[in-house]
Amino acid sequence: MAGMMDGGVLALIGAFFLLFMLVGLALYIYAALALMAIAKKTKTKEGWYAFIPILNVYLMLKIVNLPAVWLLILIAGLIPVIGGIAMMAFFIYIWWMIAEKLGKPGWWAILLIVPIVNLVIMGILAWGK
Repeated sequence: MAGMMDGGVLALIGAFFLLFMLVGLALYIYAALALMAIAKKTKTKEGWYAFIPILNVYLMLKIVNLPAVWLLILIAGLIPVIGGIAMMAFFIYIWWMIAEKLGKPGWWAILLIVPIVNLVIMGILAWGK
């Protein structure tokens, strides 16, 4: 009897894992499509970089005309706590500049910290007028 319950628990864990992965993939694709649309709006070439990790950050730097050396800040993410704060500040700064380049208020970048709201802000920046 215990063996059957163990299998059921594993199946439930597997189902939750699969659901989590599918939602994560859908969110990644949405964010990549939004960044690709932003690249197109700003006439930045290589918009397809939005789908490739690290290159998508390079694309954001190209959109706001910052040198690629800023990619080194990604290494800061390896430092516990301070690195996480540095990464968050880095991405807020980049999105602030992207928002201003698209004629939107830069402070919208701060709202990217808030779950669900970040998806709305990215959508407005990508497909809004």
